[in-house]
Amino acid sequence: AKIRNQAATDAAAAAAAPLPCLQSLPTFHMTPTDDRGGALSSKTAQIDSPLHAFGFCIGTISPSLVDGRFRVSEVCCQSFRVLHGGISALIAEALASIGAHAAAGFRRIAGIQLAINHHRPAALGEHILAEARPVSVGKNIQVWEVRLWKEERPPPAREEEGGEGRKGALVSSARVTVMVLPGNGPPSEAAREASETVRKYSRL
Repeated sequence: AKIRNQAATDAAAAAAAPLPCLQSLPTFHMTPTDDRGGALSSKTAQIDSPLHAFGFCIGTISPSLVDGRFRVSEVCCQSFRVLHGGISALIAEALASIGAHAAAGFRRIAGIQLAINHHRPAALGEHILAEARPVSVGKNIQVWEVRLWKEERPPPAREEEGGEGRKGALVSSARVTVMVLPGNGPPSEAAREASETVRKYSRL
């Protein structure tokens, strides 16, 4: 009986203890900042909180272009300290959806297919440029192409003046198919607020 009780006690202690793989995980600080250490623009936080969570900063929003940039941080790396492919897919889905929403006259939309190719890794600390452009804009279906490049950074003197880098090596390319939803009935309050936020920052 004592042996059985001791075994039960040991099993309970083992179940309560954290897994070894979790004990070794680093602690991440989830307050997003830009690559100069300042707080990120509230525009990204208002439009897409998952993008904002890992430091992405949305730039242009229009029916023909949505772009942005971010730095590869620990938050968006996989175990080999390179950009996680799921983050690239998240960016593709988000930027294409924002652009499709604007191109559809701010009608409700839904992503229905995503295909992505990962061409090369982006290491921790590298800067990435992202760009979404329409391939086909129909009444009911849109197809967008989203590309991510490594950013070739400007010299320090230009960077301090606010200069931005240029597109370098291609990291990933994706095709996103988006459906324009029929307008049956009034949109929900959440959908209406989201649409108004994108409309506020769009260049039409």
